[in-house]
Amino acid sequence: MKLQRKNRLRATALGALAVSGALVLTACGSDDNTGGGTAGAGDKTTAASDVDCGKAKGQLRASGSSAQKNAMDLWIKNYMAACDGVQINYNSSSSGEGIVAFNQGTVAFAGSDSALKPDEVAESKKMCKTGQGINLPMVGGPVAIGFHLEGVDTLVLDAPTLAKIFDSKIKKWNDPAIAKLNDGVELPDKAIQAFHRSEDSGTTQNLGKYLGAAAPSDWKYEAEKKWPAPGGQAASNSSGVAAQVKQVDGAIGYFELSYAKSQGITTVDINTGGAAPVKATSENASKAIAAAKVKGTGKDLALELDYTTKAEGAYPLVLVTYEVVCDTGNKAETLDTLKSFLSYTASDDGQKILTDAGYAPIPAEINTKVRETVGSLS
Repeated sequence: MKLQRKNRLRATALGALAVSGALVLTACGSDDNTGGGTAGAGDKTTAASDVDCGKAKGQLRASGSSAQKNAMDLWIKNYMAACDGVQINYNSSSSGEGIVAFNQGTVAFAGSDSALKPDEVAESKKMCKTGQGINLPMVGGPVAIGFHLEGVDTLVLDAPTLAKIFDSKIKKWNDPAIAKLNDGVELPDKAIQAFHRSEDSGTTQNLGKYLGAAAPSDWKYEAEKKWPAPGGQAASNSSGVAAQVKQVDGAIGYFELSYAKSQGITTVDINTGGAAPVKATSENASKAIAAAKVKGTGKDLALELDYTTKAEGAYPLVLVTYEVVCDTGNKAETLDTLKSFLSYTASDDGQKILTDAGYAPIPAEINTKVRETVGSLS
């Protein structure tokens, strides 16, 4: 019986592989995952050897961060290929909306690009009943600064210059501050059109944390999910910002790297003050995330990132997406499926597929704690 099951899983996964090329074409059409039907850049389906379906059954609903959409697409497709009769629905909206849905009890877990605030933890206790919401770091990666400037293929910016651009203090692409960082590059006398997220976003908050830490004299705003600065143009979700940058000559915006990869958007190299500007890559983001420290207590694994790192090759503008769950008090009807699915996303296979999609796997030392915590959920 075990042999038949194993062969059937392998055949199912291979079948998913055969259609993955067609699926990737639809990846940019929506931020709503209603069953793992789409996948983004680096589309891959594994043999799902790390999937333990256990007692998983029925439907599992989740929502939140659009930064992890392409990772979630891959995970859901692989997991559902291995586990018959299970449907995972992830609504890629925003971190803020995901937390609200979680605390209202309409989803089993939420994706958030920033850890729960104290008031959000307090609110979660009403839903978790016997426990509270905790943060499980599951996806890492660079926040890419994408730009579209006809005739310019490479662009270097630093934190102070980025702060002034997104605060509408630098308005032209040939501004002396930009020219100084790009010696020999012919910058056009063109207006900068800076795009930001229209809804509450953990990606926005991470950009704010970076600018506040690395350019405190030029970025005076608190790091919040809501866009704080005047001016600029708003677009919905990471996919919306990326779409605007791709279409508009003179545009600049911020989004998770996989959106840049899937849409062919050129990204900014960041001058950190180190030996050379640093490109937005999974490998370079991993160097920065590896230095993160766990600041959460108990089962909470919220991380503290160093946005001012000057370490060689470390890309400083990174985010970590957390899956927010109850430590205890999870709904009995979804608990087995929740633990099974998150055990896969935190597995070696689940983390391994992230790099090709433009993400950075969670460092092994931290990920070991994630697996232990997932196993203890009740």
